[in-house]
Amino acid sequence: MSNTRQIKRMNQELVRQALRTMKKGTKSMVAQATGLSVATCGSILNELLATGELLELEMEESSGGRPARVYQYNVNYAYVACMIIRAGVKKHSLTFTVVNLAGEQVDEGFEEVTSLLPSVIEQWVDTLMNRFPQIRAVGIGVPGAVNEGAINVCDIPELVHVPLETRIREKHGVQVIMENDMNLMVYGFYQKQDYEEEKSVAVATFIRGSLPGAGMMVNGHIHRGSTRFAGEIAFLPFGLSHEEQFRKLHDRRTFPSLAACSISSLIAVLNPDTIALTGDLVEPDDLDLIRQDCLKYIPEMHMPELTLLEKPDEDYMYGLSSMTLESLTYSLQLVEKRR
Repeated sequence: MSNTRQIKRMNQELVRQALRTMKKGTKSMVAQATGLSVATCGSILNELLATGELLELEMEESSGGRPARVYQYNVNYAYVACMIIRAGVKKHSLTFTVVNLAGEQVDEGFEEVTSLLPSVIEQWVDTLMNRFPQIRAVGIGVPGAVNEGAINVCDIPELVHVPLETRIREKHGVQVIMENDMNLMVYGFYQKQDYEEEKSVAVATFIRGSLPGAGMMVNGHIHRGSTRFAGEIAFLPFGLSHEEQFRKLHDRRTFPSLAACSISSLIAVLNPDTIALTGDLVEPDDLDLIRQDCLKYIPEMHMPELTLLEKPDEDYMYGLSSMTLESLTYSLQLVEKRR
C-alpha cells in the first residue's frame, strides 16, 4: 500500500510538472510528456480538476472526432509566504513576499523593529495566513546557521535555539523551511543562470559592519557542511583576530588584498566556475585588483569568472521563493531537489 501511494504521488507530480511546463495541454499531450498511460493521466487530471488544482479550458477544435478537453495548471491554487530577516545595528527588519505557484508576486511588505523576537515573526505568519488562507508553505531566510529547524548561530540572539520551524508547522499545518541567507542568495543566483549542466559557483559577501561570509553550490547542490558551518570564511586562518580582520576589511587600502585571500581559498577548495562578490564594501574597480591578487596564489587556468552581484536582494528572495515552492513538490528519486 505504501509503495502504491508513493507511485501515485510521483505520477501526480509528473503530471503537475508537465502542465506547468507546457502551460496547457490535453490528456494525450500530458501522457506523451510524462510517459504515463492515457488512462493514468486521465484519472489524475480528473482528481486535480476536482480539487481546483487544474482549470478546464474550452475544448480543442476537432478535425472530425470528439473534441479533446484542454487543461491548465491553476497557479493560484496555492501560495507560499517568504520572509527575510535582517540584522541591523540599531534596528532589525522583516521583508516578506507572497507568491503563487508560478512564482508571481501576490503581496509584499516591510517592517523595521528595534527588537526582533520570535513572537514578531509568528505574528506576521498569523497575519499572512489569515489574509491568504491558500498559503501552503512558509520560507524564512535568516542571518545565521540553521540546523534541524532551529538557528544555532545568529546576529539576532533572541532567535537562537528557538524551534520556529516546528512551532509554525504545528500551528498552521503548512510546510516550513528556514535557511541561511548566503545559501539562499547563492541558490537564487544559481537558479537564475539556467545552466544546461550542473556547475559549482559561490557568492561571497562583504557588508559594512560585518565580517564576510559565503554561500556555495557544488555540482548544482547547496554545500552546507556537516555542522552547517560551510561558508564562514571569516574563520579562515589569516593570522588576524576578528577585530583586526574587521578593521582591514573596512580600510580601502587593505580591503582588496584581504578579500583576495578569502576568494583564493574558495577557489582552491571548490574550483568553481564563477564567484560573485557582493556587499557595500565591494566597489566595481575592486574586481580586477582582487583577481590580480588571486593570481599570486592561483594558476590562471584555474581562475573562475569573478563578477559583481548587483541585485543581491533579488537573488536572495528568488532563492527563498524557489526553495519554498519546491517544498510543496513530492520528491522521491524521480523529482530531484537541488536543496
